[in-house]
Amino acid sequence: MSSLMRLLDHVAFGRFRPKAKNVIDSKSSKHCSSEKPASIFSRNALAALTGVALLLSSAASAGGYEHVRIPNDDGQIDAVLYRPAGPGPFPAVVALHGCNGLWRDNGTLSLRHSDWGEQLAQAGLMVLMPDSYGSRRLGSQCGVKDVTVRPSRERVADAAAARRWLQTREDVRADMIALMGWSGGGSAVLAAIRKDRRPADGKPDFARAVAFYPSCRLQSESASFAARLPALILAGEADDWTPPAPCDFLAKAAQARGEKIDLVVYAGALHDFDHPRLEVKERSDIAYSATGTGKAMVGTNPAAREDALKRVKAFLKGL
Repeated sequence: MSSLMRLLDHVAFGRFRPKAKNVIDSKSSKHCSSEKPASIFSRNALAALTGVALLLSSAASAGGYEHVRIPNDDGQIDAVLYRPAGPGPFPAVVALHGCNGLWRDNGTLSLRHSDWGEQLAQAGLMVLMPDSYGSRRLGSQCGVKDVTVRPSRERVADAAAARRWLQTREDVRADMIALMGWSGGGSAVLAAIRKDRRPADGKPDFARAVAFYPSCRLQSESASFAARLPALILAGEADDWTPPAPCDFLAKAAQARGEKIDLVVYAGALHDFDHPRLEVKERSDIAYSATGTGKAMVGTNPAAREDALKRVKAFLKGL
């Protein structure tokens, strides 16, 4: 599937360029094709696109994703869409990537995002993942102190644009769309669900929210924070990148106000505990960490991952 997805990536974003066959430089040989290079390119391009259409159909039926573009205030955002089998209409999830972005260095979708996309699609949920960084020609932002795509601003706007786009589809339940995010994307989730950020577009709001190991500090220190949606926060007890203590304060304060924010803290779990297969290691390339050293431990925690998969699916089934 990975080789197929790389091909689809190239075609979807204009990086696929079929080579003309039987065209030889006139300086090196007198034997050239009688067809013009442009016509050969057109024919080969058409054949390639026809093949890609078939591959897209096959990929979709096999639980793969498709590339889409959604309008936002700045133009368009690239996104990845996972669609369940069947006609729908389906409940849906807008899923926000973390500071690493949506893609790996080799151009394939990151394992965490592909895993969650497939897991949720198999559970009957449509999943839309806006590419907030790649759409703006940015790479990983983990080591950037002064980010230009901010969790509390641009990421929130991207989430709203993704919701509105889903609500134009006949195969989506417009009133059953959840918001979900990891790390920096989780921080964007918390900013997006504030009562003072209620959408003014006249369309149904997000129904509920999930945040994996977000930085809760800014929202927990905000006297005006109040959640308008039921939310589930999942954090690792041993997370030294985005520690859970501010999230604990945030959740308890919200619950005291009657808001529905639940926090689950997994014993011994690190940042990225839900990744399908990430060996435990130290990262030293981050702008902010709890220790102030720019270093943090990350890695999969199988027990926490298994529980999170079950817990999130059950939470989203309440849509």
